[in-house]
Amino acid sequence: METLERILRQHPFFENFPERHLGAIAGCASNVRFDEGQIIFKEGEEATNFYLIREGKVALQMISERRGPLSILTVGDGEILGWSWLFPPHHYKFSARTLDPTHAFAVDGQCLRAKAELDHELGRDLLTCWAPVVEHAMEATRLQLINIYQDR
Repeated sequence: METLERILRQHPFFENFPERHLGAIAGCASNVRFDEGQIIFKEGEEATNFYLIREGKVALQMISERRGPLSILTVGDGEILGWSWLFPPHHYKFSARTLDPTHAFAVDGQCLRAKAELDHELGRDLLTCWAPVVEHAMEATRLQLINIYQDR
């Protein structure tokens, strides 16, 4: 029988994650599906979840008063979406809209933060895994902003 822990283990985000922590994450996860064009979260909303994309594509967007929604990053199969659950004040910094029908695991950030508070090794390992995700998103944002201001 395929357990959620085994399925999570197969997700690229967790390939180097300590096995002992997968049960904690699985206990906070649920299977979700989004239709094409559906908004998963909006900039400024409380960051309740992060998402492990199993299949589909999602655009991470920021809103420009002059240009409307600007896609700064597209994530797809095997990638991860939404880091704001980890950092106070726990509000999404961008919006996310599906480009294709998307299947994912939603991981409850409050649940996982509570578990990390009790198990500091889990917390450290989560931060270690998340650092490259945040760095990649920040670099994509920087490049997008360069493009915007070069078009002036």
